Parts: sequence; structure tokens; C-alpha cells
Amino acid sequence: FFLGGHLKRVFTLLEGTKTTLERCDYTQTNSCTHSEMCIWSCSKSQTSEKLQPNKDTVFFRDGVRRIDFVLSYLDDKDGEKKQERRREFEANLEKQGLELETEDKSDSKDHKTYFLKIHAPWHVLATYADVLKVKVPFKESDIPHGQDVPLECLSQPFRLPEHIMHPQPDYFTYPFEKTKTDFFLINDKDTFFPPSTRNRIVFYILARCPYYKEGRKDRDKTGIKRLLSNGTYTAAFPLHDCRYWKRARDAGCESERYNLYKNWARFLIFYKEQPLNLIRKYYGEKIGIYFAWLGFYTEMLFFAAVMGFLCFTYGLLSYDDNISSKEICDPDIGGSIVMCPLCDKKCRFWNLNSTCLSSWQSHLFDNEGTVFFAIFMGIWVTLFLEFWKRRQARLEYEWDLVDFEEEQQQLQIRPEFEIQCTNKRLNKITQEMEPYLPVTSKCARFCLSGATVIFWISLIVACIIGVIAYRLAVYAAFASIIKDPMRKIQLVGRFITPQLATSVTASCINFVIIMILNFFYERVAIWITDMEIPKTHLEYENRLTMKMFLFQFVNYYSSCFYVAFFKGKFVGYPGAYSYMFGKSTKLRNEECDPGGCLIELTTQLVIVMAGKQLWGNIQEALLPLLRNLWSSRKGRHNPENHYSRWEQDHVLQNFSQLGLFYEYLEMVVQFGFITLFVASFPLAPLLALFNNILEIRVDAWKFTTQFRRPVASKARNIGAWQEILNGVAILSVVTNAFIMAFTSDMIPRMVYLYAYSKEGSMRGYVNNSLSIYNISQIPKNNMPEDEWFVNLTTCRYRDYRYPPGHLKEYTHTMQFWHILAAKMAFIIIMEHVVFVVKFFVAWMIPDIPSDVKARFKRERYLIQEYLHNYEVEKLKIQLSASFITEPMSEMSVTSDKHEVLSECL
Repeated sequence: FFLGGHLKRVFTLLEGTKTTLERCDYTQTNSCTHSEMCIWSCSKSQTSEKLQPNKDTVFFRDGVRRIDFVLSYLDDKDGEKKQERRREFEANLEKQGLELETEDKSDSKDHKTYFLKIHAPWHVLATYADVLKVKVPFKESDIPHGQDVPLECLSQPFRLPEHIMHPQPDYFTYPFEKTKTDFFLINDKDTFFPPSTRNRIVFYILARCPYYKEGRKDRDKTGIKRLLSNGTYTAAFPLHDCRYWKRARDAGCESERYNLYKNWARFLIFYKEQPLNLIRKYYGEKIGIYFAWLGFYTEMLFFAAVMGFLCFTYGLLSYDDNISSKEICDPDIGGSIVMCPLCDKKCRFWNLNSTCLSSWQSHLFDNEGTVFFAIFMGIWVTLFLEFWKRRQARLEYEWDLVDFEEEQQQLQIRPEFEIQCTNKRLNKITQEMEPYLPVTSKCARFCLSGATVIFWISLIVACIIGVIAYRLAVYAAFASIIKDPMRKIQLVGRFITPQLATSVTASCINFVIIMILNFFYERVAIWITDMEIPKTHLEYENRLTMKMFLFQFVNYYSSCFYVAFFKGKFVGYPGAYSYMFGKSTKLRNEECDPGGCLIELTTQLVIVMAGKQLWGNIQEALLPLLRNLWSSRKGRHNPENHYSRWEQDHVLQNFSQLGLFYEYLEMVVQFGFITLFVASFPLAPLLALFNNILEIRVDAWKFTTQFRRPVASKARNIGAWQEILNGVAILSVVTNAFIMAFTSDMIPRMVYLYAYSKEGSMRGYVNNSLSIYNISQIPKNNMPEDEWFVNLTTCRYRDYRYPPGHLKEYTHTMQFWHILAAKMAFIIIMEHVVFVVKFFVAWMIPDIPSDVKARFKRERYLIQEYLHNYEVEKLKIQLSASFITEPMSEMSVTSDKHEVLSECL
């Protein structure tokens, strides 16, 4: 068996050698002088590939030149035009200095796809690294890496190995200059620029390379993006360095993808810290900043979740002390109070104790602890934003982004701007001609863009009005289901009141409308942003961010704003009810439950927030997982060891330029839910915490297993999202103050307790909060169709008005004005207290840590000193060289000059 196994491997190798000789491509060995040498070279290369049948390599066939980018294309019916474009494009790429190698379709799995592999040699990398001001190391740092972590033994289970957290030494860096190559630490030119920098440089070339002939100038025929859109190429992507579940066999591969999957992308290690330096090294600073922000946001959510859980626990523990709910549920108190109908015709008179369950539910979220939690969240938001600034400043220093000004991104003008803007003008700073968009064209585009955004926001408002009309109309239907009088008149089933049934169904309908509008508006927002022709990628992202968030803000939060600040506030009273769009519509404005509208706001918030998170997780995790299972089932007879590295990456999903944008948008919308309306649902931060723990690992899993490797890009911060978070944080203080004042029943209870209660307790509050109306004065249109109420003379409704027979009957009592004054005072006091604390905390916490400032200044000083010494040594060498070449007659004069110059230096 032993000899048989060896003989089998020998015959397999010989057969593979024969096959590779037949496939030998002589055009790739032009350097050979004899055909025998060409055959030997090719067979040697192909035989080595057979020795590695997995083809899991990131190098050209020679095994030396690294593949920096891959383009794929197909032969189709419209092939001639596309072939011409590809020929011109590839010829221009070679003129730029890039080296190309093509994989024939016969070698691909589907026998249809060609792969063009691109390698950037040293002189190309050096040229464009100089243009893009890429920072590279010139001296190993002698500054201590960081301070000792207190209680390090306790944090050890959450930490990752040192080689994962810090995959490379810390260096002093300086923008690369092609004329100063001896200044930098260049040990090996092939590995000096990391793969993330190499693919960024190559993509920069691809995005600006034309595909027209040399004699013509068709400006729109430029860049890989246009070639992808017209189908000339089907994909363009850099390669992952290995499979995610197995290390690469090539010694030149770092296997960073494997390390990321093992130490970051698996859910079972959700409690571990993130390897941010490795993420930054592999994917670039922009993606690294996103995961740093998401991780920090999740860490800070832990404290908000704990406080919210304690607030909810207080509501549970004080359940039995809730006197108001006991009075509502008491058959002798709540059972004897007959309430006025909540809708016309279909709704009957009903007993107050039918809302017993909802009053208990409301107490869980509407209690004394809610006020404290609302104030705490106002301060928590400030701490989160201020501490994030400090964390961001530390990352800027550690990732060499301190000198990365946004103005440098002017070097990265969008190719679409250069193509579409044919007008040019003189740049006053650079004194060079540059493309620009005329003012008239810019104004016209902005007007059209603004009109489109206003139209879509108006469409959202119209949909919300439709949902409100649905609530008003369907309430009567729910109320008329049960025909039994009195106690059970308002019960649908056993536990659901018409108010709750209406709120739940309306919230679900609203959620469906939200998702449909999102689907269409995303495409509209991208279209109008493209139409504006922003100059830089940064400007493009900021404009799209503002459009999308403005739409999402109205789309997601408008229904919550309605329930919180409008529902039950413009109802009127029996005999003078208010109607939506007038009395002719017969759509009477909604009333709040006797326990308040807060429980309905809680229901709305839970359905929209939880529904959005659930749908997002299904899209991000479940659907890709099902696709993986299906593809693995189809492809089990085609093992991946016969599958080249570029083919493995080709079947993955493309990570679009806006991929990170949607991740930010999802988290910022969630941030709005847990800050703007958190007073109504203290458990919202806890739900967000669980979601984010899952989100980090799902995003990590997607990046390492589902997406092609993105082109690395730089970013100093989270961009326009920072200002949006600041705006939401300020608005959240106002909304929570108004929720506690007008949506919660807290202020009326406090006024009754301290001003109107004779016993100094909450006994009698329910009776005090309900006004009396004479049934005989109710108009016939408002009366129920059934006439079983003939023995009733009065009914109660939720308001503070004088009873019938009073000189000021049915006008507001003095208690109403006292409560209104208390509400306004509470809003003013809460806002001022929270804002004063916010600004004090922001003033006390510096944006940049003191140790980072000191290290930055020290590094600046050392860089200047080292650079000065380098220039001096270089000048000495030049002077010495010129001294040797001068005639002997001038040697003494030159010697004197050299000595004087050396002394001066």
C-alpha cells in the first residue's frame, strides 16, 4: 500500500506535467531565447501549481509578483465593442506602468469567465504614494506604547493575543517622497507597501484610466466604474489573502483574513475585544473607524441598559403600591364609574375597570423612576459623545491620521466630476486649471434635489395621516365587536382593549409603510446626489448622509411623535368633540387611555424599533447564511481546492462604496430610538445592547466571509454622522422633557399629591382626574346606537372641567391651569438642568487626552530633528562628492568653503 500510494502520486504528477505542457502559453515567456527553455520554464511553473492543487495563491504565475487587483469579464454577443474597450483600457494601464496577466476562461470553473490580474511594480507604487501622500515608516518609535491597564487580571478573559491586537510595530511615519527613498525604512520593496495601500493605489489608477484611443478625447470614456456599468467588465476587486477558515500555504501571505475570522468574526467570542489594529491594517482606516465607533457605542450602551433595567425593576417592585391602578381595578370604584363613549355610534358607555390590565402595564414604564432615567439618559448621551471624541483622538494618533486633513481629499476628486464638468477655471491656490460646475447649473440641480426631498417627506406625512385615519376608523370596528354591556364592553378577547388592538395594528401597518418607502427613497436619494455631481467622495457621502437621515428621521419617528405629542391632546369633550378634517368625515380624534398615552407610545416604539432590528438581522445574517447553504449544496462535487483564489473571491458579494453608509444609518436610527423616546421605554437600551452585540459579529462575519475585500480608504472620523449624533442628543433632552410632561401622567399625579390630596396620598386621584358630563346634553350623533343606558344620567371623561350645573360648566378648572403651569415649569427646569450638566461635562472632559497630546508633540519634535539630520547628512555627501570631482587647483578654496559650511550646519 505504501509503494502503491507513492506510485499513484508519481503518475498523477507526470500526467499533470503533460497537461501543463499542452497548455503552455509561449507569449508569457518572451524573455526565453530557445523554445526548449520556454517549455522547461512553463512546465516548471505549471508543475508547481499541480503540487499545490488548491491554487490558493495571491501571486502571478511566477510566484513573485503579487496580485494587487483583479478584473473579470465574459465573452458575450456584444463582444466586439467590449473587446475594443478592454484592449484600449488595458493598453493604457500598461502605459501607466501596471503589469497584467490573463487567466483564460478554460481555466475557470464556469468556463465562461476571464480574469485579468494586475500587479503594480515598485516605481508605480512609489509615484502614486508620493501623489497621495501615503504615510510610511522611517524610524521605529521609542515612545512607550501605552499605560498599564488597571486590574489587568480581571480584563484578561476579554483580551486577545498581543500579536492580534498589535500586528505590527509602532513607527514614526512621514508622507512618502519618491526622491527620499533612502530616508524611509525600506527593507524589501515588495513588502514595503502593505496590500491595503497597494490596492488603494491601483484603484486610484483604474478609476482615472481612459479607454479611448490616443488620438481621441472622449472624456466620458474614463474609469473602471463606467466599464463596470456598461458591462465591459463584470467585477473589479482586490484579493483576500487566504481562505477565512484556513491559513494560506504561501509563505508570503499574512493570513490576516484567517486571523480576523478566528479572533473577531465568530459569535462565540462576542465578549472579546475587537482587533481594531488588524481590522485597520486589512480593510483600511475607514472601516476600522466604523468598528471602533460601533464597539465603543455598544460599551456605553451597557451602562444605559443597566440603568434602564433598574428603572423597569423598580416599576415591577412598586407594582403593589400603585394606588391608582388599584382604584381602577376595584369593582366598587372603577366598576361604578361609567365612562363616556370613545367613538360615535359604535362605541357604548363603558366601565373604567375594563382598563385594569392596561393601567398596570402603564405603571411599569410610567413611574417615579422614569423621571430619573430620562435625566440620566440626557447626561449619558453627553458622556458618550465626549468620550468618543477622546477615543477618536487616540485612534487618529495611533493610525497616523492626525495630519490627514479633509483638504487632502481634494486629491481624490471623483472621476464622475472630472468627466461631467467640462468647464475649467484657474485655481487661485495651485495656479492650475481645474474642472468646475457653473453656478447656474449648480443652483438648478440643488433646486431639483430639494424639491424631490420635500416631495418624499410630504409623501411620508401623507402616509402618516392615512395611518391616523385608519386608527380613528378601525377603533369603532374593534369597539363594536363585543356586544355585552358595562364591564366587558371594551374587551376584545380577554386581555386586549380596542385601544391596544388599534395601536398594535396601526404600528404594524406603519412599519410596513416605512420599509416600502425606504426601499424606493434609497434609490431616489442616490439618483439626486449623483445628479448634483459632488466634487469629492467626502462631499458625496456627506450630501447623501444628510438626505437619507432627514428622510429616515421623518419616516421612522413621525408616528412616535404623533402618539407622544398629538394623540389625546385635541379631543374636546362630550358635546363638542374635535374631528379630523371636520365633522363631515366622522373621524373623531383619538382619546388616551385613562392611564395615559405612554403605554401606547411604548407599544409603537417597541414594534417599530424591534421590527427594524429583526428585519435588519434577517437581511444581514439569515439570508446570506441560506445562500451559503444552497451554494455549498450545489457545489459539494466541486471542492474548493480546485478553485483559484480569484474565483473564490469572485463569487462573493461586492461591497459597494455605500456599504458602510447603510451600517452607520442603521445604528444612528437606533440611537435616535433609544434617546428621543427612551422615557417611554426604559428597556430600549437593553434591546439595543443585545442587537449591537449581535451586529458587531454579524458585520464582522459578513466582511470576512461574505464580501469581497473592499478597497482600502482613509477616514479621520465618522464624518457627518458626528454632527447628526450631536443634533439628536440635543433634541432628545427636549423630547424626553415633553414626554414626561405631556405624555406621562406623572405631573398630574404630583400636582394632586402635593396640592389637592386631603390625605397626602394618591387615594381619590382617579376620581379627581375625571370630569362629569350630563348624558342628556350629548348630541344624538355622538350617542351609541343601542339604548340600554336609559337609567344613566351622567358619564365621566378624562379632563379637568367644571361639572354640569356649575356657573362655568364644561370650562377648564383651576386645577387644569395648575397642572399646565407645572408641566411647563418641569420642562424648563429639566431642560436647563440637563443642558447645564451636559455643557459642564463637555467642558470638563477635553476632546484630546493629555497623554496623546504629549506623545504627538514628542513625535513631531523627533520627526523634525530626524529629518533635519537626514538633510544635513545628504548635503554633506553632495558636497563631498563635488569636492572629489573638482580640479586640484581649486581644492583649497573648496576645502575652506566646506569647513565653513560644516561649522554653520
